[in-house]
Amino acid sequence: MIFKIRQLIFHNFAAMKKVYLDNASTTAMRPEVIQEMTKVMTEDFGNPSSTHSFGRNGKTILELSRKSIAKHLNCSAQEILFTSGGTEADNWILRSAVEDLKIERIITTKIEHHAVLHTVLVLESEYNVQVDYVKISPDGSIDLTHLSNLLAEEKKTIVSLMHVNNETGIILDLDRVGVICKQYNALFHSDTVQSVGKTEIDLQKTPVDFIIASAHKFHGPKGVGFAFIRKNSGLQPLIFGGEQEKGLRAGTEAVHQIAGMAKALSLSYENLDQERTYISELKMYLIDQLETHFPGFRINGKKDDFYNIINIILPFSADKTSMLLFSLDMKGIAVSRGSACQSGSIKPSHVLKEMLSEEDLKLPNLRISFSHYNTKEDIDWLIESLGAI
Repeated sequence: MIFKIRQLIFHNFAAMKKVYLDNASTTAMRPEVIQEMTKVMTEDFGNPSSTHSFGRNGKTILELSRKSIAKHLNCSAQEILFTSGGTEADNWILRSAVEDLKIERIITTKIEHHAVLHTVLVLESEYNVQVDYVKISPDGSIDLTHLSNLLAEEKKTIVSLMHVNNETGIILDLDRVGVICKQYNALFHSDTVQSVGKTEIDLQKTPVDFIIASAHKFHGPKGVGFAFIRKNSGLQPLIFGGEQEKGLRAGTEAVHQIAGMAKALSLSYENLDQERTYISELKMYLIDQLETHFPGFRINGKKDDFYNIINIILPFSADKTSMLLFSLDMKGIAVSRGSACQSGSIKPSHVLKEMLSEEDLKLPNLRISFSHYNTKEDIDWLIESLGAI
């Protein structure tokens, strides 16, 4: 009898409508990316550091991928360095800035990704580097006047502020912050994991010294990313060994993943206008539906924050918080309460903690993030499922 019940549950779950609304966490790979990676794994498996024809083929793919990525960001190919992803790139840039460029102070915020926040804390402990945190407004935006005031204290400084917040979608004005940093001779690093491939970035016009990306955020493979390191920065390697990546990042390059990343970025920018319009309309449709069915809901941040992320507080009692994600998962819906890197934690989001009151923090909140694979039917199912809770 128990076996039959289990079978019934399994079949019902297998047949259930599946809705993926957690694209800020990771995205589904585009079929063309899988095809590209399969081709490279099958035909071009040579080590790109080898001098024979197999190695030279791998090296060619590597350098064509680098040129392709650089073209989309309007920088030189020499300024693109391949990494295992955003976390490694953040660690590398901040650590080398302190160790090798003799940075004495890091200015950041308490709403950064933990790849930055935790690295900064370690550097503070190891090198006694000064750490200052820029004030955050209740809507999650950064107080640029406070940033200027902090920079007025003359010290060798790196500013590390993310472009698009991964939990709320709040957008930083990269150009404006870049100009402020230049005014005070500070280096500027931005974690652009959520924005690369989803919005235009022109590195000839934007005065930023370092940006980073992870392929799996723009429909590419996991485990690969890149850093933009503006030329003559003086950064030194984090990982030692071979001479790969101009001696700045040792280890045999994952050619198939890099080729997949370059393909994914090209497709993202080729389809950007069309997909951005489509996703923006989906987000507005969700807001309209929430206003109709849950009129007491609130947006953490602003309605016009980044087009594919929305973070909301639901007009439910606080006792619904612990079971909310589980209840939606049972309906086949994937959403989150914040960064995937801390989704197993029962602590409230460190980002929302800076924005909300203690009472609001206890209320059920959701981060909903879209891709071009989502539909209005997905949103209808989410609204219906929330109604059932």
